[in-house]
Amino acid sequence: MELGVMIGLDDELEQKLEQLASLGFHACQLSCWNSKAYTQQTAQRVLTALDQHGIHISTLWCGWTGPAVWNFYEGQKTLGLVPEQYREQREKDLIAGSDFGKLLGVSQIATHAGFLPEDPTSPVYEELVQVLRRIALHCKQNGQYFMFETGQETPTTLLRTMQDIGTDNLGVNLDPANLILYGKANPVDALETIGKYVRDVHAKDGCYPTNGKELGKETALGEGQVNFPVLIAKLKSLGYDGPVTIEREISGEQQILDILKAKALLEQCLG
Repeated sequence: MELGVMIGLDDELEQKLEQLASLGFHACQLSCWNSKAYTQQTAQRVLTALDQHGIHISTLWCGWTGPAVWNFYEGQKTLGLVPEQYREQREKDLIAGSDFGKLLGVSQIATHAGFLPEDPTSPVYEELVQVLRRIALHCKQNGQYFMFETGQETPTTLLRTMQDIGTDNLGVNLDPANLILYGKANPVDALETIGKYVRDVHAKDGCYPTNGKELGKETALGEGQVNFPVLIAKLKSLGYDGPVTIEREISGEQQILDILKAKALLEQCLG
């Protein structure tokens, strides 16, 4: 398994890649929430910076247009492809992201699809499957896997959705902290259901929710309720040998300190 770090595509990309290289990383997951950045010019800028610092992209994480509220109430109405009023534009955003990924030579596209319905007979679920199938087929034409980041749905619902979409290029971006933050599953147990689909892993930690409206709290690696030694061992037992991408959703000096702490802990887990 190769360790990497999640970074955003913005005006400071070159500095971020330089810093990653100085910290001993050679991989990253690149996140972009601005579909207007999906241009040939931006792609060339990214490729030049990657080459300069000896770093490659494991997965392109694609955001989407419109509001995003990360809780259990407004989140249902704003996140991913579930809200009907944003769905058409967000499908276009993800398809554009796939095309941008092709320019970068990236073979994996990931996103949050939103709070996928637990009820497989609901009209919303059936509509989502059709939209997600179109996106997945577009990714397939670009030689890419389309991946669901975990958290907003139970592992069983995610598995059912992938089976109903039915293409052979679907995968999971396992975020073990999200499964806890959203109260959806123990991440180690979740691998029993979706483990064979995992193609990238977010090394992020956190705690279960303590009320019914707000997500649990993200923490530095080793300070939350994700059992990383057991999780990594379980991934190994399933034959996983892909990227492990450190994600720490804070900024400043503490973020760097927490990334280094995570790197040391994960290196110990990986032996």
